[in-house]
Amino acid sequence: MHFLTQKIEFPDVSKATSDGLLAVGGDLSSERLLHAYKNGIFPWFENEEPILWWSPDPRFVLFPQDLKVSKSMKQIFKRHTFTVTTNKAFEEVIKNCAAMKRKGQRGTWITDEMVESYIKLYKIGYAKSVEVWQKDELVGGLYGIDIGNGVFCGESMFAKQSNASKVGFISFVQNSEYKVIDCQLHTNHLESLGARNIPRAEFIKFL
Repeated sequence: MHFLTQKIEFPDVSKATSDGLLAVGGDLSSERLLHAYKNGIFPWFENEEPILWWSPDPRFVLFPQDLKVSKSMKQIFKRHTFTVTTNKAFEEVIKNCAAMKRKGQRGTWITDEMVESYIKLYKIGYAKSVEVWQKDELVGGLYGIDIGNGVFCGESMFAKQSNASKVGFISFVQNSEYKVIDCQLHTNHLESLGARNIPRAEFIKFL
């Protein structure tokens, strides 16, 4: 296990444990976060834990050309029930993601410190949000980090209405020019949309 110092550096991702844990400690400064993402590393921890840094192998990603849109989702798009925007309400999106209760988790992994750190990344142009509206109400969305090189690192999504987050994600993928969307860890939700595991080494090449 590698313990971080104030110096902004990480061990090689090959040193991660079998479940992907690479390092402990450090801080959530914009400089460290961007250095992490650009090297295939991301933070994931709960409120009472130290900062934990991960680089899992395999890596769960979506290649835009593999995006799956079901017949039922196509019907939802045709109804124009939702309106999708980008970077219109970043703080609202991340705070809604933090407030979502998720099965199997004691609490949120999006701590207050993380919220503040990602808002800073948004203000300097690296973090992005996608908002899904029903009339004037924010009913879904997602946020993540654009690290350049055609890579978007998705962090979290939320939905207050059925299918709202799917609408946001699909619309975002279809209207962006990313080579790969990093989904980090497997979920059935994203697998149904076409995401799949690839070797970590293959993902690192995109960075």
